[in-house]
Amino acid sequence: MPTILTDENFEAEIFEERELVLAVFSADWCGPCHMMAPVIDELASDFQGQAKIGKLDIDHNPRIAAQYGIRSTPTLLFFRNGQLVDHVVGVASKRVLTEKLHALLQRS
Repeated sequence: MPTILTDENFEAEIFEERELVLAVFSADWCGPCHMMAPVIDELASDFQGQAKIGKLDIDHNPRIAAQYGIRSTPTLLFFRNGQLVDHVVGVASKRVLTEKLHALLQRS
């Protein structure tokens, strides 16, 4: 299961983490977010021990969403060693996200 990210734990989960982190910004009212939820759950399982996958609800955590200028959901931000290294806005297939995660892991 993905890690639940919040305004309170975001810095600890992202900036203190040495592994690759995928932070998924979503909302309960977002249809495309619901479509991607099973993919995100599968990625969390597939990359367990290699990358952390986390979800942040923008309505319940407005500070972090505003800090990163999130205007569309889903938005996926990829961090390595606390640094933003890539992003995807909108729906993406499991294949695309898997390839992106593998490429980012190879650069570590």
